[in-house]
Amino acid sequence: MSYYIYIVASFTKVIYIGVTNNLERRVFEHKEGKVAGFTKKYRCRKLVYMEEYADIAQALEREKQLKGWKRYRKVDLIECFNPLWRDMSLS
Repeated sequence: MSYYIYIVASFTKVIYIGVTNNLERRVFEHKEGKVAGFTKKYRCRKLVYMEEYADIAQALEREKQLKGWKRYRKVDLIECFNPLWRDMSLS
């Protein structure tokens, strides 16, 4: 089984970092506004970054690490792989 660290963003670049074992389903839930709370409030619907892991412990550790970073580091990470903040779920 695979586990994913993902970042979804709003049109105004508000970002949310999460972890899941079903990226396709989770991104769909964000896009449809089915995830109550932060992502629904700020309309974080574009998948702008993701990493895949085989081990849940590694995925959770990476999520914790990224959430501890300052915003500019998170933005740098996204822009290194996705400079135009395109929705990766549309590819």
